[in-house]
Amino acid sequence: MRAVLGLEDALGVSYADPYRDERGWAFTGGRFTDEVNDFAYLREAYEATSPGYDAHVSVPVLWDTQEGVIVSNESADIVRILNDWAGGDLYPADKRAEIDALNEWIYGEFQNGVYRAGFARSQEAYEEAFRGVFSALDRLELLLGERRYLTGETITEADWRVLPTLLRFDAVYNTHFRCNGRRLVEYPHLLRYTTDLFHQPHVAQTFALEEIKRHYYTTHDELNPKRIIPAGPLDLGFTR
Repeated sequence: MRAVLGLEDALGVSYADPYRDERGWAFTGGRFTDEVNDFAYLREAYEATSPGYDAHVSVPVLWDTQEGVIVSNESADIVRILNDWAGGDLYPADKRAEIDALNEWIYGEFQNGVYRAGFARSQEAYEEAFRGVFSALDRLELLLGERRYLTGETITEADWRVLPTLLRFDAVYNTHFRCNGRRLVEYPHLLRYTTDLFHQPHVAQTFALEEIKRHYYTTHDELNPKRIIPAGPLDLGFTR
């Protein structure tokens, strides 16, 4: 599930179809309609921002409805922009150094690591990424055995940034990207933590498991040429 965000007096969300072909992220109608600009493809937003744009089109996108341009397509930046816009405090001054350090190794070893494992072009590259992924999971498990959230008793941006990867891990990365050392449900502290965040207000309804699986298992033909979508996992643990 992917979103294009519009920021004006209120926040609107347009969802792109989870299936992505050679034409890129598309708004195919129904739930997957861009009600902000009526774009058929996300590429139109990039071209409106930079005429003649011919580079990679990625999600999410934060769209300025007044100026008619993309504000950012970097999820880390978007988190902070929306936090500031909403008057939140996910990046408190006294924890910024710790949050920045957490974000760096969690992204490098875990969140980017699952992709490096999945799209590795050699056995050596795959094994290096695999080790990094599970080293990071072990490190997170140890940390969360001592505190409720990553920096203590309060949720910060570091928690929200890591959550999507944890939610998808057993259903996608464990199998599709061959990160099959252990499942999330085998880490008691990580599972408790993921369950806690998943059941925070308004979070669960943003998690569309079938759309997530449809995107990954039908888009990467080099990894799944038959486009068969696994029926499981039968129990994710954190949805209970």
